[in-house]
Amino acid sequence: SDTSVSRATASAHSAMMMTHMSMATHALSAPMRLAARPRAFSSVPKTMKAAVIRETGPADVMKVEKDYPVPEIKDGQVLVKNEFAGINFIDTYHRKGLYERELPFIGGQEGGGVIAAVTKRAEAEGLKVGDRVAYSILQTYCEYSAVPAAKVLKVPDGVGLDVATACVVQGLTAHYLTHDAHAQLIQPGEWCLIHGVGGGTCQWAAQMARLRGYKVIGTVSKGKKAIAEQTKCDALIVLDEVPGKSFEDYESVDVVKKVMEITKGVGCKAVIDGIGKSTMDISINSLARRGIFVSFGNASGAVPAFPVLRLISKSAFVTRPKLLDYTVDRAELDRRAGDIFNWLLSGQLKVGIDTYFDLDDAVKGHRYLEEGRSTGKVLYKIN
Repeated sequence: SDTSVSRATASAHSAMMMTHMSMATHALSAPMRLAARPRAFSSVPKTMKAAVIRETGPADVMKVEKDYPVPEIKDGQVLVKNEFAGINFIDTYHRKGLYERELPFIGGQEGGGVIAAVTKRAEAEGLKVGDRVAYSILQTYCEYSAVPAAKVLKVPDGVGLDVATACVVQGLTAHYLTHDAHAQLIQPGEWCLIHGVGGGTCQWAAQMARLRGYKVIGTVSKGKKAIAEQTKCDALIVLDEVPGKSFEDYESVDVVKKVMEITKGVGCKAVIDGIGKSTMDISINSLARRGIFVSFGNASGAVPAFPVLRLISKSAFVTRPKLLDYTVDRAELDRRAGDIFNWLLSGQLKVGIDTYFDLDDAVKGHRYLEEGRSTGKVLYKIN
């Protein structure tokens, strides 16, 4: 009937309209999905090279794997194509199991390179593909890292990526140790004792302490004396070396006696100690009245427990800080990094890059550091 034909025609027309609407919706939604994708280099692979720890132990438990998945980035992150990764003592503590981590994991926590992909939220924070950046997150001994935008530091022109990578953990650590960890219990013109100024973090710390106006005593091994002299410490206490170790022989010289001679019996208002077990007693006994023992490392072994009553003779203080608690927000991170980059650009701060290892030689890099052979920053070069 005419009514049936009319209904059929209406039904067909309705179906066509639905089809066109569906096509239009698809046409609109496709570019929306594309816009949500990260902006990226066209050549980001699916797998990468990475130095992986699947069991804890000595350096050779770390294996370089060449088919590890490239991390996917979430909104608010960037993908960094790493050119350098810093090697730090804390990495060896993770590898040994001293600081517990969930297995397996990629080593490292300091990297530098070029942004290979950026998400919308990260882009809104001023980051773009091609930016030179440095950062600190766990798992950096690899070709690519997914990094929260809040952790990314843009590297200014005039600062090399290797130097910038070196500053992220060691530089920022030295900054908080000399500026804040001592709780302002030391003031300009007062004495500060810093152990191991011939290498790593404490090379930075000695220079920054001087920039703060403190008078600095540094301990150093005979083999690294020339390096330590470049930090411009007010006084150096030179010790014998411990063969095959990353720290000096603290029994070869009466360090406390030397400190008291240098300070005319007053002692030091702050002691910055990354050595640990071998120097704990020296550090506490070198303090001035109401001084503070800042223990931040374990190069010779972990500091053993001790009774708080030990501090009563000088009403002393003790703290065991970590970097994460001194870079709690973007403003604090930028403040510290800004100081460091400005000092580097002005020449007030000198950074010694000791040597580079290819990522394929990851085990050699850890051994080099643990054997005490470094005289400055040690980096992996990632091709």
